[in-house]
Amino acid sequence: MAKRVFLIVLDSFGIGGAKDANLFNDLGSNTLKSVSSDSNFYAPNLTKLGLFAIDGVEPKITDNIIGNYGRLEEKSIGKDTTIGHWEIAGCITKEPFPTYPKGFPSRIIDTFKGLTGRGVLCNKPYSGTQVIKDYGKKHIETGDLIVYTSSDSVFQIAAHESVVSVEQLYRYSEIARKLLTNEDSVARVIARPFIGEYPNFTRTSNRRDFSLAPPRNMLDILLEKNKSVISVGKIYDIFAGRGFTEEYHTTSNTDGERKIISLMDKDFEGLCFVNLVDFDMLYGHRNDISGYARAITEFDKNLKIILDKLKKDDMLIITADHGCDPATISTDHSRENTPLLIYGKNLKRAVNLKTGSFSDISATILDYFGIQNTLAGSSKLDFLS
Repeated sequence: MAKRVFLIVLDSFGIGGAKDANLFNDLGSNTLKSVSSDSNFYAPNLTKLGLFAIDGVEPKITDNIIGNYGRLEEKSIGKDTTIGHWEIAGCITKEPFPTYPKGFPSRIIDTFKGLTGRGVLCNKPYSGTQVIKDYGKKHIETGDLIVYTSSDSVFQIAAHESVVSVEQLYRYSEIARKLLTNEDSVARVIARPFIGEYPNFTRTSNRRDFSLAPPRNMLDILLEKNKSVISVGKIYDIFAGRGFTEEYHTTSNTDGERKIISLMDKDFEGLCFVNLVDFDMLYGHRNDISGYARAITEFDKNLKIILDKLKKDDMLIITADHGCDPATISTDHSRENTPLLIYGKNLKRAVNLKTGSFSDISATILDYFGIQNTLAGSSKLDFLS
């Protein structure tokens, strides 16, 4: 029977404890602890897979574990989506992407204005929901683009869909992506369309990420070996559209979870790589502890369906790409370790995988398909029976 791997990234679901968190001003951040302390959190299936058996996680629950569980430390220098996902796919980034805590310099903004023919508003680190409240009205009046950043390596462009069409916003984002090279090679340019009337603006699901092209990674290798590589959510964008046989856009976590369940009925051999972004975008960045807890509870309900639909030679991997502790003052990502939960009907059970790196996921997946791992810095996890 064909082997399938379902790799699900719970975007920002960190478990605290990164050794170098102090270097990122994230000492004490623990997304899991903050979220699981909320009364809306109920995750019996994640618990059964071993979430609370992971070293360093409290409360400790080790009874009736059916999955294999471990803790992952990021070797790459950063705490953003791109770096986290790239390392999951086997690429360790030793040099951080550039960030702009004081906004983008005039050499970038002036050139961008000239290439787009539009003015620029804001140009500073900002909350994505707050920036459209503060600058949305002037944007509508002038047609100027709202450009902002964060502690991550991002160039974000917000525009009202009635002022700048989604297609035009994507073109402006492509212009920025081509402009931001060499020393200014930000990890992602993000198009952030919104709708509504002042002051009640709402961001839409037409967001799109324009990422740097990644180094050679697990996806390229799987494709070369004629395996299916299916993207669900923003995975396709994170890897600049390279290395996939199929791509499925999602509008929410619920939509992404439904697509996973639907794809489990599809015959293929290879990888289904999923990002569920709402944990990060809607709850972590907005310091919404209860919303985050409810989203985990909803995922856990759908996880029961996913577990029941797994075939004999399927492998399920659940992890995260960074933290985003909603209980801290900051609305930015947090440098945290991430969970690793692995389950398959033909795999060993209740193996404590201890502490590894994000890139060990890629080595393990390649090993599962019997493919030689040529990516440096990763090693397979020993749990296959």
